[in-house]
Amino acid sequence: MMPTITAFERSPDGGRGLARDMQVRWALEEVGQPYDVRLVSFNAMKQRAHLAINPFGSIPTYQEGDLALFESGAIVLHIAVRHAGLLPDDANARARAVAWMFAAYSTVEPPILERATAVILERDAPWHDERLPLVDDRIRKRLAELSRHLGDSDWLDGAFSAGDLVMVGVLRRLQRSGLLNEFPNVAAYVAGAWPCRAVARRSASASGRGGRARTGSGRAPPPAA
Repeated sequence: MMPTITAFERSPDGGRGLARDMQVRWALEEVGQPYDVRLVSFNAMKQRAHLAINPFGSIPTYQEGDLALFESGAIVLHIAVRHAGLLPDDANARARAVAWMFAAYSTVEPPILERATAVILERDAPWHDERLPLVDDRIRKRLAELSRHLGDSDWLDGAFSAGDLVMVGVLRRLQRSGLLNEFPNVAAYVAGAWPCRAVARRSASASGRGGRARTGSGRAPPPAA
């Protein structure tokens, strides 16, 4: 059965592909799994039908047969475990790839999300100008640690894995901040995965192997202007 994921009907990022569903889409494209996308409004996310799948009223969700999942990390991990291509065959390497997924969400992402909150929601707050540099320094600390680990490697631990997919998904939120450019190997790491790999997967999708977006009614959404 073809899985169905949910995504914003109108994404707050204005189409930049930073919403959580993008990591799930990318994972599905990487493993060559066709999928449907059901677009949901902010109002629909708070209704009983959606809350039955995700009690926190957010996206993405994943449904396949009688399986329903929420949380992008859990969905990506499920895809990676079920399909070849995102986790190494070696048991120890697989464990390390999963560890990098957790590191992306638990260690690297928190100050990045804090920055997004400061920039978007707290711009007019009296403490904004003092707080933002402190948040940026916390991000720089994580980027410096990641930079030391990467060195001149293309990926975090040998071949590309779900750990890289999630880490790059997290780091893409910094692309307009200028912070990535302070760490050239980290910037190159992100550029090597996105849009290069993602464009290749979308090209495959366009030839019929990828996802099909539809609204909650099942109708295809209108083409972008």
